[in-house]
This record gives sequence, structure tokens and C-alpha cells, in this order.
Amino acid sequence: MARGRKALIAGNWKMNGLLDDGVDRARGLLALVAAADRLSADIVLCPPATLLAILARELRGSPVALGGQDCHADDRGAHTGDVAAPMLADCGCRFVIVGHSERRADHGEKNALVRRKAEAAHRAGLVAIVCLGENQAERAKGRALAVVEKQLKGSLPKSADAANTVIAYEPVWAIGSGETATGEDIAAVHGHLRGLLDKRLGAAGAKVRILYGGSVKPANVAEILAIDNVNGALVGGASLDVDDFWAICRAAP
Repeated sequence: MARGRKALIAGNWKMNGLLDDGVDRARGLLALVAAADRLSADIVLCPPATLLAILARELRGSPVALGGQDCHADDRGAHTGDVAAPMLADCGCRFVIVGHSERRADHGEKNALVRRKAEAAHRAGLVAIVCLGENQAERAKGRALAVVEKQLKGSLPKSADAANTVIAYEPVWAIGSGETATGEDIAAVHGHLRGLLDKRLGAAGAKVRILYGGSVKPANVAEILAIDNVNGALVGGASLDVDDFWAICRAAP
């Protein structure tokens, strides 16, 4: 665990959720949060952009934070269909995911663009959740550590610190597959990332939260969170089920 920091559990709804079921899902989670005796983790919901404004009203005043799934590298401009980081902050977001593997794969996003998006997030006062991860072919060739090292160095802006940046390691081959990296694999990558953060940020590197993402579910989350340098989880499919997501949140030490 990052010293002095709670675990962070972030739910990425991806391209799922219409108005009614999105509100119902958020209200269901808030009811469970309100009934809890304590929260051992910080919780973030990252719904589709169409739901951000309405969920901001639902989450206002609660311990559950709101996050975007992506942002543009520019603060404004002629970018049809994109959402700027200041817009996310304006509608109530505190976090934004950048560099998710699906953005890197489906939209061809490279490290330099991810870095610019993280910079934009920081300018807007948002916490950037910077995603990294190797694909199956890269892991098979024994290049997992080299890949995430290159991504971290290329994607992390000079403005990054423990207060405005979270790292999310998501082995691409595990996302949505039902497969999860072994404990040894996760420990190796997270330990390597921690060492890189220590070199980059000095003492502050120990306080940066490093999340694991990739088929996290109630059945495996406790084991994952017990691994050294795992400071939370980036949850995809399981975040769409209120009970499953709450079970994951409650598993944090």
C-alpha cells in the first residue's frame, strides 16, 4: 500500500449505461455507502460522458467521487465530439482516466498524447489515472516490464505528483477476458513501477497509488489487494453490478 493513503477503487463503466439504469446504479451504491460503518477505500465512478452531469448531482456531498473516462489534450477548441478536462471539472469530476488500453488500441493513442492528456487533467485540477499495460504477445516475449517502463516514462508528465496522479496497471490480455495475472506477475510489475516512481519523484514516489486492473471481481480482489504495491483496483465489468462493486470496495484493507 502507498504509505499514508487509502486504497482507491475506481469503477470504469466504459460505454455502458443509459440515464435510468445509470442513476439507479449510482443510487444503489450510495445506499450501501450510507449504511456502512466505515469506508476503507476511496471510491470513484467513471460513467460515460452522457451521464456525468446527472451523476454529479447524485454524488454531490457523498464520499463517492466522479471521474471521466478520457479527456482531450487541449482545454478548448475545434475538436468535435471530444471533451476537455476543464469541462469535466466544471460538471463535478475530480478524476479522469487517460491512456486506457482501449483508447491506445482502438484510437491509436501513443504515450506522447497520453502525457498531454495527463497534463491537461492537471491544469484542470483533476487527478489523472494513467493506464499502462502489456499485451499477450509482449508478455509471451518476456517484455512486460520493459513495455510498462516505456509507457510510464513516456506517459507521465513533469507535473505529476502523488496528489494529482494515479497509475493503473492493466495487462491488456486480462481485460474483460476473465483471466487475471498471477500474484507473482502483479507483484513484479507493481514493484518495478514503484521503483521507477521512486527514481522519478523521490520520496513522493512511495505515495503514488498504483491500481491493478484486469478482470477484478469479488472472488479475487482480496488476494490482489494483499500484494505489495497494489493500492487499489480499476474495475471494469464488475463495476456495473452494484453488489459486486460494493464487495470489491469493502475488500480494501
